[in-house]
Amino acid sequence: MSTPFAWQGRIDAEETGPSPRWHQWVQPFAATSQGGVALIGFAVDEGVRRNAGRVGAAHGPDVARKALANLPVLGEPALWDMGDIDCPQGALEAAQVALGQRVAQARAQGCLPLVLGGGHEVAWGTFQGIAQALPAAQRILILNLDAHFDLRMAHAGNSGTPFRQIQELCAAQGRAFCYRVLGISRYANTQALFERAEALGARFWLDDVVQTEAGMQQALAALAQELQACDAVYLSIDIDVLPGAVAPGVSAPAPLGVPLWGVERVVDAVLSSGKLVAADLAEFNPSFDRDGLTAKVVARLAARLARGKI
Repeated sequence: MSTPFAWQGRIDAEETGPSPRWHQWVQPFAATSQGGVALIGFAVDEGVRRNAGRVGAAHGPDVARKALANLPVLGEPALWDMGDIDCPQGALEAAQVALGQRVAQARAQGCLPLVLGGGHEVAWGTFQGIAQALPAAQRILILNLDAHFDLRMAHAGNSGTPFRQIQELCAAQGRAFCYRVLGISRYANTQALFERAEALGARFWLDDVVQTEAGMQQALAALAQELQACDAVYLSIDIDVLPGAVAPGVSAPAPLGVPLWGVERVVDAVLSSGKLVAADLAEFNPSFDRDGLTAKVVARLAARLARGKI
């Protein structure tokens, strides 16, 4: 079990008005915690290692917390820290099950689980928890902001397989597989992956389509229909969906990517639906960050999700 993160930071003792920061607001999660947002760290990059990627994302949760610590509290609800899931001796599948249990526990106590990754294998764990918490939900919209489909075939799960694993679970449980991806790169996915996405009924928007206001508006209009039709929304944001210049600290930096303003527009649309049941931020790799820039981006997106409003 990892050591609990020590929330600390700046205190504006001489200010005359409200000036709390996250480190003064976040409380340890307990059996009595109710409502608000529950932070869960997935300090794991075993899936990235299995997928022959650049490891280091296991350190993402604590570095993200450090970036969050000094953010101002501006309308955040109760914030709880449920600690980290780690992965001793490469036991990825056990770590994903443990994450699912923690996500389900947060939901049972009326909290929004916000998972800080970790590699994108986090998605398989997060969805296991959603499935446990929402057994009757038939149409869960799975919205992945990502340059990659992550529908790979492999003998063992990794950071490239989570949404295929989710599809298999949905099929086994008789649920619709409503998978939508925004930011797909035609230069980072094989023909086999495009064909598998089509066969599974996945809908996607390419990264070069959403570079302009007009293109983003078209994607948001289509997304609005999806949000209206679903029972619940699971949002997964792979930080490598952003341009490499904005988010260099990832396993696979993007030469184009989706602009940060576009990612935030999608987040806002999901929040406005009132149907978000869990979210995760994946693939933040501090080992390759520059000037803490990616950490700040992760913190910005986490805080936007936590505030739950535009």
